[in-house]
Amino acid sequence: MSDETPYKHRPFLHWVVLLSFIFGGFAFAGWQLLVHPQTPVPDAWNPTKPLVVTDPVTALTDWKLARAVASPETCLAALSTGATAQPVADLVADNPRCGISPNVALRGVDGVDVAPLNTRCQTALRLAMWSRHGIAPAARDLLGSDIARIHHFSSYSCREIRTTSGSGGRMSTHATADAIDISGVTLSDGRRIDLRADWNDPARGAFLRAIRDTACTWFGTVLGPDYNRLHADHFHLQNRGWGRCS
Repeated sequence: MSDETPYKHRPFLHWVVLLSFIFGGFAFAGWQLLVHPQTPVPDAWNPTKPLVVTDPVTALTDWKLARAVASPETCLAALSTGATAQPVADLVADNPRCGISPNVALRGVDGVDVAPLNTRCQTALRLAMWSRHGIAPAARDLLGSDIARIHHFSSYSCREIRTTSGSGGRMSTHATADAIDISGVTLSDGRRIDLRADWNDPARGAFLRAIRDTACTWFGTVLGPDYNRLHADHFHLQNRGWGRCS
């Protein structure tokens, strides 16, 4: 019987086993580094850490947001890091195509006031991300001020889609509070920026277009004055959608 190891006759298998041990060891060490209580990896870059609204945006943020909105539990946990919101009982409507689940009573996002409303957690979380990482930076850069309040036309409405020719026949995403209509903002210095009044103003219009573009990062669908006349006075922002931005 030969004393030679079988790997000598099968060099490919030898290298597969060796590389598996090497990469497996690196993967295990990397995982231990990520989950260690004193890991040097910042939370925003750590895939084992959940979404925190106030964390800086990284290449992992979109992935973390997708995980956060995937369930009521993860959504509510993420929302608590950047909003003034209270979980409340789900809204069950007479129409089975309407209702809010998970339902939150929202009063503010990232230190910015929002007129109290009930909405779906996922919509509130996306609004918080947009306020923190879209509206606030644009207001400072383009208008030289922080924002104090976000104005809206509500979120929940048990109704069909509205089109320029009448009812669309399908239920609106407002029917499940998967959308919110934003009409403008008030700045910390008291200036009110309004879509209907300011869309064509050189400075204020530039700000509104900038925050429309950033909304497309955080919401599934964004419709505004450039979409049709029904949206001349607000941004329609959907939790769900296929990336339409207009």
